[in-house]
Amino acid sequence: MAENTLIRRLGLTQATAINMTDMVGIGPFITLPMVIHMMNGPWFLYAWLAGAILSFIDAMVWSELGAAFPMAGGSYNFLKETYGKNKAGRLMSFLFVWQTMIQAPLVIASAAIGFASYLSYLLPLGHWELKMVSGAVVIAIVILLYRKIESIGKISTVLWIGVLITMLIIIGGGLLHGNFLTPIKHINDELTLNYGFVAAIGFASVKSVYSYLGYYNVCHLGGEIIDPSRNIPRSMFLSIAGIAVLYMLMNVSVVSVIPWQQAKDSQFVISDFMERLAGDTAAKIITCLVLLVAFSSVFSATLGYSRIPYAAAADGAFFKVFAKLHPTKNFPYISLLVLGAIAFVFSLLFKLSDVISAILAMRILVQFIAQAFGLYLLRRRKSETQFPYKMPWFPLPVFAAIFIWIGILVSTGWHMVLGGVSAIAIGTVVYFIKARYRREWPYNAKPLSDKTL
Repeated sequence: MAENTLIRRLGLTQATAINMTDMVGIGPFITLPMVIHMMNGPWFLYAWLAGAILSFIDAMVWSELGAAFPMAGGSYNFLKETYGKNKAGRLMSFLFVWQTMIQAPLVIASAAIGFASYLSYLLPLGHWELKMVSGAVVIAIVILLYRKIESIGKISTVLWIGVLITMLIIIGGGLLHGNFLTPIKHINDELTLNYGFVAAIGFASVKSVYSYLGYYNVCHLGGEIIDPSRNIPRSMFLSIAGIAVLYMLMNVSVVSVIPWQQAKDSQFVISDFMERLAGDTAAKIITCLVLLVAFSSVFSATLGYSRIPYAAAADGAFFKVFAKLHPTKNFPYISLLVLGAIAFVFSLLFKLSDVISAILAMRILVQFIAQAFGLYLLRRRKSETQFPYKMPWFPLPVFAAIFIWIGILVSTGWHMVLGGVSAIAIGTVVYFIKARYRREWPYNAKPLSDKTL
């Protein structure tokens, strides 16, 4: 089993650093103008606030499950436990690994594509040059992650410091400019609470929520977290609170220098912001820092996702080769290499705007909605004493999370919803073929063993 082979060496600071570097990435820098454009008014800050609220609510679900089942693989284990190890949990956990093999490389590729796009501010890059850079980023990350977990924890902390420095420079620049409070004073100008505003919040939240994703990354590393019942929930809430404050301040800072009417159409809004404040050299420096943040995000996301196929394989529910650990460095190197290879291909094939919506559509149904409902079912079956962390006002946060995720899913667009449902349908067919061949649930349920596909 995965939880018996990995070593717990990541503390609260390192877990929080891994979460925050995954959350920030290139996301807020490229989605900032997208959100303003969709809201088309000074009230765009409400979309970022909505993303933070959803993250806090959903983190309650992840905290209960992460503290109760602190094992490598995160949602793979949560779905298995909530729906029954030898019942429907087999199908749900299989579907999660199935969609992870697609959406995890999409997440990694999105950060790599964003990195290449922002690099074009410094270097004029053609279409194929952009693809070469994004692919090279994925390769570099795999090489950097090919080492022991304690070394990775130290690297994550260093990258986290780089993330904080970048955000603080942006916020500080706006403060020194002298108009920092202006966007807040005018946040409600011409605001009308009607269907149009609610619809705009929904569509803009697709982009803002993308920039918050990653607060649960620590759950994928559950088997390597020290004192997980305390550190997993704490790291998530600390990450969301810290990132929400930084995002809000960064948005206010940028539009206090570049009016929102201009910021919404800027391709390199952070670089343009710094160029107005301190000139061309400063703009190039902040661009380099943004690229460091993007690279950090790919690093953190790839680290967490590489543990999911490994955990499933170690549990006897996925291909045996993914259960292999490196003989001397004790990390799932096959899982890392395969996900890296798929991400490399995706980084060459897709556009960033399509990838962002696809990421959410692929994961919402199984990883967020089904997982939240699974916790509700589990709490009804088991005593609360078995949960080291218990959310307040249960089950209201569970149903609130489900309702909001449904709204986000619809906002990705029906073609994206259809794509996500199709992937799940194909995965379901594959599972039942496998289950019939191996005489597993629902044909002849038997305990999970070391047998693999």
